[in-house]
Amino acid sequence: MTNLDYFSYPLPEDIARLVAYGDLGRANRVIDLRLKSDKVPDILKQRLKLEQQILKELPACYPYSEAQMLKLLQEKVQGVTQAEMDALRDDGTLDWIYVDGQVRYKANAYDSMLKTRVDWNERFLDKQALDAKYENFRMLDDAIAHMKRAGSGHWRFRLRSTLTVAPHAQRPGETIRVHMALPLKDGQSIPGSYLVTTPTAKHIAALDHPQRTAYFEETYQPGMAFTVEFDYDINAPYVDPKPEDVAAQQPDFDTQQMLPQIHFTPFIRDLARELVGEETNPLLKARRFYDYITTQTVYRFVPPYFTKTNILEYFGAGQRGDCGMHALLFIALCRCVGIPAQWQAGWYTRPGMVGNHDWARYYIAPYGWLYADASFGGAAYREGHLDRWNFYFANLEPFRMVSNRDVQQQFDPPYPFLRSDPYDNQDGEVSYPDQGLRRGDFQTERVMVSYEQLN
Repeated sequence: MTNLDYFSYPLPEDIARLVAYGDLGRANRVIDLRLKSDKVPDILKQRLKLEQQILKELPACYPYSEAQMLKLLQEKVQGVTQAEMDALRDDGTLDWIYVDGQVRYKANAYDSMLKTRVDWNERFLDKQALDAKYENFRMLDDAIAHMKRAGSGHWRFRLRSTLTVAPHAQRPGETIRVHMALPLKDGQSIPGSYLVTTPTAKHIAALDHPQRTAYFEETYQPGMAFTVEFDYDINAPYVDPKPEDVAAQQPDFDTQQMLPQIHFTPFIRDLARELVGEETNPLLKARRFYDYITTQTVYRFVPPYFTKTNILEYFGAGQRGDCGMHALLFIALCRCVGIPAQWQAGWYTRPGMVGNHDWARYYIAPYGWLYADASFGGAAYREGHLDRWNFYFANLEPFRMVSNRDVQQQFDPPYPFLRSDPYDNQDGEVSYPDQGLRRGDFQTERVMVSYEQLN
């Protein structure tokens, strides 16, 4: 695995200026010159190589010119003007960067707007997409109401995931290695006995592996697909924690620094202190972090995480980011004040929908591990649904497939290159003997084969 510790090292100022301006071609040329120089230390060369990986990824993430973005919005939003698009850019709704000195908008910038800007609902032309969004909320509310009545939500799911290589990345006759996500045993997640792989996997990681996968190693043939089908249970208890019941003595966990791009910088530590103020109860401290993230930050689709050299500050200062960034900031703020907090991730798997999702856990005695989904909580708050907002401070509904219980963990067997997602594993990873495949080089399709509510 590529050492992401090098992200903590600075870029030379001239290269940083070129990157900020979007002169990516010149930035690459200057980096190549530094890599050839015998005067540049190896640790800086490693940082520059990582930057070149970022520069390869970014242009494809931001394909729309200003004119193209305005045309797309006018096709999807009634009567939108250039001035309104500029305002949406300035308030952070529409994500953009400079490429060759020109503003370029993110491929799914409109999707972020549809997801978060409730105040534009009347003007969105795709009413079917809005209906799907509110159907999702209705199913969440039904599941939450059931959990409150029954004390838990226990479901059994069978899912199938299929990975295929894009035509441009196919190399017939060569050895191909594939890792695909599997459910792991952790907290509410209970893998079942049914597991079928096609072709037959060479190795299945242990049930408690922090990023569990099925591993394939085959000679690639045109049209080859890799499939895993499995079942698992989610047994999600409902908890209504009370500050007055919190134990005076909390357990001692390691709550220190996390990972190279997840630094507990002075800004993050001072943000934790500001939000906590004079509060001493750990449950109420966690609630202040949750309230800040769900009410003062906004969901936005983001480029690959490894393009952000400090994920916490990107989200904490910019106040825009996706579900994983919501979770990571909550975890970091908790750890800064001594509250144990951990990562969980995998798929959101309600009937009719399977997609990637990340969330957090935190430990409060005597309750044990509680859950926080600040992304879903933020959506509830924006919609004015305070019952659902409060629910996601300590609970999750059962619509989850847990394949990750920590970030940036090596696979079993190890993956030898920089992964397309170095932090968690949801879509799988693919490599040939000489290189790993990147986003766009392969696709993963997931379907829910069956589901059953057990209580």
